[in-house]
Amino acid sequence: MITIETAAPTTAIAADIVREYMADVAARWYQRPATDDELSQALQDEPYGDLQGSTGALLVAVEGGRPVGCVGVRFLDSVAELTKVFTVPSHRGRGIGSQLLHAAEQVCRQRSMSTVRLDTRAALAEACAMYERNGYERVAPFNDEPYSDRWYSKTFAAGVR
Repeated sequence: MITIETAAPTTAIAADIVREYMADVAARWYQRPATDDELSQALQDEPYGDLQGSTGALLVAVEGGRPVGCVGVRFLDSVAELTKVFTVPSHRGRGIGSQLLHAAEQVCRQRSMSTVRLDTRAALAEACAMYERNGYERVAPFNDEPYSDRWYSKTFAAGVR
């Protein structure tokens, strides 16, 4: 059974899943397994310590005590930005990504966010398809993230919790 838990970025479970996420993303980028130095640099380039408290949240999908997915939410005024949306390869295709997405959206609604947005890459075709299935629409770039070539947004209906 999969449970979705909020995790402080400093916990071992958060560090484990974020490291696995970064290894997967870096391997896709380099089209080969990332070296330890590349992985360390990627972790340094993509800090996530703010995904807690008033500035954000880090949600982790757990099965049998092991992290199998994650999503980060950054709160920016009335807009939330999703980051580190990930499911471990062995658990893909089971709807865990959508469960994480829905849990993140619920956190956003509880924080009165009106819009959720994210950036990604077309090469992450499974993720792009999931966002579109869940009502996210492609939008113009809202940042200059060098690794992104697709931007998505979803606006919540007024008063919907």
